[in-house]
Amino acid sequence: MNDSEFIRLTDTVFARIQQGLEEAGLDFELPADGILEIEFDDGGKIVINRHSAAREIWVAARSGGFHFRHDGSAWRDTRDNTELFDRLATLVAAQGGGSVNFG
Repeated sequence: MNDSEFIRLTDTVFARIQQGLEEAGLDFELPADGILEIEFDDGGKIVINRHSAAREIWVAARSGGFHFRHDGSAWRDTRDNTELFDRLATLVAAQGGGSVNFG
């Protein structure tokens, strides 16, 4: 995948994440291109960013860091193959954000 394909794919992911967060009533910020921060009432955050050099999406949460690589049809955790949106919904719930549907 080239740079423009990676940017296009990750832009789609970020839009889907934003929609799910908005529907769940959760606060988030976009401090820079390719970075999304989900903010929780207790001051905690989940940070999602695209890592262009590795062609991955990285997620930093209270429970740890996760790297996701596109397998041709979905973004999968490089350690255990969990799908990005499933992992993200679990992380949001674990940090007190309740249930989120990333459709």
